[in-house]
Amino acid sequence: MQVNAIGLVNSPFKAKKGSPHQGRFSDEVSTITVFPEYAEALEGIESGQNLHVIYWMDRADSVSLKVVPHGRTEKRGVFSTRAPVRPNPMGLCLVKLVQIQGNILRVKWLDALDGSPVLDIKPFVEKLDCP
Repeated sequence: MQVNAIGLVNSPFKAKKGSPHQGRFSDEVSTITVFPEYAEALEGIESGQNLHVIYWMDRADSVSLKVVPHGRTEKRGVFSTRAPVRPNPMGLCLVKLVQIQGNILRVKWLDALDGSPVLDIKPFVEKLDCP
């Protein structure tokens, strides 16, 4: 299996401590710099659009199959949570695109740490993404 980063996050969140548990709990603005070789894949993305950003949580400490989710008291399987200590630490975050300039996306609600590799960007489509 081969996975390649398509860009990098520039975020006000430099460390896990102090970063939001979910991006929707913060209106901080981050940027995603899409590498030049992938820039043409941004055609059709528009400001104001909601996007799913898939990124690698490269500073996840370890793997745990059971965790105590934020706000809970009992352990649950990690696949029933959004905890970062996963077998494959991929983050999924719904963001609002504030602005696009060339290959740079300014977004809010992104919970990724500064320097996180971006794996993919997909549009949020209400008819598909809301049951």
